[in-house]
Amino acid sequence: MPKSQNNLFLVELPKNIFSGFVVSLIALPLGLGLAIASDAPPIAGIIAAIVGGAMCALLGGSQLTITGPGNGLVIVVLAAIVALGEGNSYQGYLYALAAIIVSGILLFLFGLLRLGALSEFFPATALQGMLAAIGLGILAKQFHVMLGYAGVKGSTVDLLLSIPESIQQWIGLWGSEALLAGAIGVGSLAFLFLYARIRNPWFHLVPAPMWVVVVTVGASYYAEFIAKSPLQIPPELLIQLPADLLGELPRPNFGKWNQSAFWGAVVSITLVASIEALLSIRAVDKLDPKKRRSNINKDLRALGLSTIVSGFLGGLNVVTVIARSSVNVNNGGTNRSANFFHAFFLVLFILLLSPQIQRIPMPALAAILVYTGYKLATPENLLRIYRIGKEQAFIFLLTLLGTLFTNLITGILLGIVGTFLVHLILNRDFALFSRNWLKPNVLMFQEEDSGNYYVSVKNFCSFLNFFKLKAKLDEIPTNAQVVLDFSLCDFVDHTVMEGIHNYQDAFERQGGHFEVIGLDVHEAPTNHPFAVRKALPIGNVLPFSDRLTRRQSQLQKFADTLEWEYNSAVIENPIGLDSYYMFNSRTINYQFNTLESPDGKSKLFDLSFSEGAFIAKEDIRATFLRIKTPMTIPAFTLQREDLLSSVLQPISDLEHINFDAYPDFSKNFVLRGASRSALESFFDPQMVLFFESHPIYYVESDGKSILIKGKRRLSSLEEIKRMWGFAEELERLLEN
Repeated sequence: MPKSQNNLFLVELPKNIFSGFVVSLIALPLGLGLAIASDAPPIAGIIAAIVGGAMCALLGGSQLTITGPGNGLVIVVLAAIVALGEGNSYQGYLYALAAIIVSGILLFLFGLLRLGALSEFFPATALQGMLAAIGLGILAKQFHVMLGYAGVKGSTVDLLLSIPESIQQWIGLWGSEALLAGAIGVGSLAFLFLYARIRNPWFHLVPAPMWVVVVTVGASYYAEFIAKSPLQIPPELLIQLPADLLGELPRPNFGKWNQSAFWGAVVSITLVASIEALLSIRAVDKLDPKKRRSNINKDLRALGLSTIVSGFLGGLNVVTVIARSSVNVNNGGTNRSANFFHAFFLVLFILLLSPQIQRIPMPALAAILVYTGYKLATPENLLRIYRIGKEQAFIFLLTLLGTLFTNLITGILLGIVGTFLVHLILNRDFALFSRNWLKPNVLMFQEEDSGNYYVSVKNFCSFLNFFKLKAKLDEIPTNAQVVLDFSLCDFVDHTVMEGIHNYQDAFERQGGHFEVIGLDVHEAPTNHPFAVRKALPIGNVLPFSDRLTRRQSQLQKFADTLEWEYNSAVIENPIGLDSYYMFNSRTINYQFNTLESPDGKSKLFDLSFSEGAFIAKEDIRATFLRIKTPMTIPAFTLQREDLLSSVLQPISDLEHINFDAYPDFSKNFVLRGASRSALESFFDPQMVLFFESHPIYYVESDGKSILIKGKRRLSSLEEIKRMWGFAEELERLLEN
């Protein structure tokens, strides 16, 4: 480590020690609770947190992530223990440890083979449905434990349906000692919901889960030593730790490695572990104040090795966890040492506070997990997704119900297939996907004149090929100017729209600018910015003209600033453009996004037009500005001199004119006109200097007005502002 970095590490060390301590206060009850929810020994969750924290701090590729047992793995580990144990939970746990170790090997290989990008093939809504199903699974099992009934078993659906019965039984115990365990659980759950409403900042220094642990353990000591009446909680509802931690570590059993149930468990565990880890890593990167990007494949290798070691020591899988990572960021963690110190403090807790830990009532831990499950499966998630689009709600429910009634792998596969079928129905064009899936559909280059990065997407962009676009965008510095153009893209799905929004946030935080263009004539089922976008024929675009995209909203605000009129509607036969030579050999399709001055002298608009015919036909969308001149001026076309200028210039009777008096101007520009003498008079030294000192646009005069064209694509708002500034100066020059 360089000396400067070493000094920085030492300076930031106190922050990371404190942050690691705070995170450990959450990791202790959650680690115990997640292990119990998985039907594994309580210590298994703590082992995973300790091994993951220590190893990933040394080998990982992320700076701020915290690693340990994850919420998403509860259901699959529990299913593995039940399926492999065949009625014997402890034996099932030993077989599950073997599956966890093999899962760790696969995770390590994923990182070694740089397969972190595989996570991009999961639709965002299907992932939300899977997480909601996991949340319901956690809630369904732990709700009964929270009420003091540890022996309730069954499928997730059966456990959910039996919740009213357990509540009724618990209420029926009113006045008896058996009510106490459930009262602790219900009270803990109520506190977790009310915690955020307590405004005292000193109170919030201790995380809510640790308050639950401290209060319940404190109540146990109070009842025993002061009230002289110990809490009547059945032994099976208390945490039990091995007396000899090192001597009583379980050994994984690979006896069922050749059975399909074993490999089904391996696939399920690996799938959930990789998804949860990758999503959490990306989420934490967005929280990093220093805007560092994690090495995802290095992280996968570290998580895989940690999982292997954890499994051999009797622990659960090791994944990146978003909740504890967020706590790390919020408490000043700056590098991987916070993860290490979180593991270090957990070791101290187990070695020094083992008697106190064994006083924690399981209903209190179950309440923490019920709250966690509720947050994953809250009805607000479904309402939020429904507001994006009805088809997204269908995908969410399909994945959710498929996972609940079958298993996680089947559920996520149903979500993926359902998403693809929805896309087919929306587009009614299977060829759009089958012909273009494997084609290169993303073009990126840096524009010479502005330095902007221009990215164009063609055909379609969905969860199937979003990784291609992300690979290009990840190459661009986040402090750069980016224009992302979907003009040539017929369909953009919800996963992409949500991902693009994340990129916009990342660039804006770093001082860059990320603008999306080309979606103004796409159908969106709702006004939500994450809704799917589908290009429609002109006749079908009109009903959706009131649903403004982000660019259209910006144009509306720009028009209000100028005190102009803005109209987003499509105009199929725009008038006043036939007089320009540019459209002698081009077909005008339609005009849209029109900004017009009150006096009608200036108009800015987007235009769709076509060049060529048959297989050579190309549809282009570009932004134009038209200003009426205060006097009659010569007809001319002016554009940048390049190899294609003569080819792109429409065939006309205009003469190519060079000025001997302005050799640099004639070298850099192609000027065509009908009257050399009139143009020599018009292009005086002041006019020549104006064009030479400004950005180069295509400029054309029909004698009464001037047409200015931006790039060979739609212009971003910043480019439109520059074009307007150019036109204003030109108008003043003409008036003088």
